[in-house]
Parts: sequence; C-alpha cells; structure tokens
Amino acid sequence: MRILISGANGMLGRSIVAQVAAQRPEDELITLTRHDVDLRDRSDTRDFIERARPDAVIHAAAKVGGIGAKLAEPTIFLLDNLLLDTSVLAAAIDLRVPDFLYIGSAAVYPAKYVRPFVEEDMLTGHLEEANEGYAVSKIAAIKVCEYVTRQYSLNYKSALPSNLYGLHDHFELSNAHLVAATLAKMHEAKHAGLDVVSVWGDGTARREFTFATDVAVWLVEQIDKLDSWPSTLNLGWGSDHSVAEYYEVARDVVGFDGELEFDTSRPSGVPQRLIDSSAARSLGWSPTTSLREGMAATYADYLANLSSAGR
Repeated sequence: MRILISGANGMLGRSIVAQVAAQRPEDELITLTRHDVDLRDRSDTRDFIERARPDAVIHAAAKVGGIGAKLAEPTIFLLDNLLLDTSVLAAAIDLRVPDFLYIGSAAVYPAKYVRPFVEEDMLTGHLEEANEGYAVSKIAAIKVCEYVTRQYSLNYKSALPSNLYGLHDHFELSNAHLVAATLAKMHEAKHAGLDVVSVWGDGTARREFTFATDVAVWLVEQIDKLDSWPSTLNLGWGSDHSVAEYYEVARDVVGFDGELEFDTSRPSGVPQRLIDSSAARSLGWSPTTSLREGMAATYADYLANLSSAGR
C-alpha cells in the first residue's frame, strides 16, 4: 500500500509517519509538508497527489493554534483550513483514491455541554466562539467525506480526536495549546527565577487531552479497515481535567516551586469539553499513556529540542 500523509511535520503527522515505518515497513510512505506544497494552492496540490499515486491518504495538515490565536485571527483559521482541505479532498476525489482518513477535531461539537459528546451531536447547537472559524472548516470537510463515501462508494472517514499533546508539540506561547503552554510557562518561570505563573481564566474549565502517539498507533493499525468505520469516530482519553490540574501536573514535571495566579480578565473557553469514544473502543481503541507519563515525555522532548537549538 502507498500511504500519503499530509501535515507530516506536525505533532500528530510526525507520530503517524513513525508508526507507519514501525508497523508497516512493507508499505510505501509519501510525506507531504508545507515545504513540498502550499496546500492552499489547489493545482499544485493535485499535481503532487497525482504524482504520488497513493492508495490511502491520511490528511493531518491543518492551520492550528491556541485560544488566543484563534480569537485574534478567526478569518485566517477559517479560510486557510477551507482552502487546504478543499485542495486535498478535491484531488483525492478526482483521482479516486480509495481510502481517505481525515483528521478532524472535537471542536466541531456545540459549546453547550450536557454530557460527553457523541458523534451525532455535531451540528446540533452553537459552536464555541473562540473555535468557531476553525470548527466550521472542520465540519465542512467532515461532511465532504461523508458525501464522498455515499456518492462514490469510497472509504472517506473522519477521526475526531480530543485535544492532543505530545512529542513535537508547538511550545511558542502565542500559538501553543494548553498542555504545551503549561510546560513552556513553567520552564520559563523556573529558569527566570519567578515566583508566580499566570493562568488564563479561573482554572476551573475542564478539557480532555490525549497523547498523540496513542492516536497515531491506532490510526495506522486502522488505515486498511476504514470500510468498517462509521463516517465519524471520536478518539479521546475518556476523562478530563481542570485547567488548574494541568498546570499542577506541569509544575510537578518541570519542578517549579512557585504559585499559580489566575487572571479572570482572560477568556477560559467553554466550561467543559469531553467526548464519548465508545464507538472507537468497540473497534479496539484503547489509549495507554497517562497524563503524567505523557507530560513527562513531552517535557523531555521540549528540553531535547532546546538543547539541540543551543538554548
């Protein structure tokens, strides 16, 4: 099988690349990064995919960022994701690539939380304001995959992970997700000799995070089994933690002795976001990396990257 992975330099993409090499050494791997093609360019994207002739595509490329970036640039998050998803999907459809796995996001679910979100909850309520532009683009691509499967009898399915963290994460505070931001802020505070780390909001908002390697391991196992999937499939750890708890674990992992200061003038996002991954578990999904183990591995990777950069 020839497997093309877009977003191959991203956090999840790099983990998927590693797992294809480890689990499926007989398969041919084609990586697609922003250095190869600007996926917003539909013509260049089609040319690349046509030359690659993949049997399966794992589309992990996306314009991503933390809550601050999404609030500051909602237009960019909507337009860039619409453009790059359209380019990749249109090429795959035109070339009749048999199997296509789209990496969506749990951000597609409504802002109002009643219970863990099941796949049928998409499009049943208003979206979280901070994630709205990004979520609209993800919903559009998910629906295209659903339509393609029905119209062309191809296996175009969507995985909807919870928030992810792990090796190769982004630690720039202007663009980092919660777990990476907690580790980077604790590290910087420790080495600057600070006594306090500031936290956006009151710390009570709850989020579910899953170690990216666990997701990659399972998706690579599943790439030739997409015909058994429903159109969308949640992939989450199965429980959530408060923002304050993530900071406390980061404080322990980094070894920072200072205090947390909660800035309630900053947005916290929705009070809770947890997904129900029962459907995936019925197909064998069973993540194994605990939060503390995963954050320790992520921090070790962060330190290694700082060392290699001479910082």
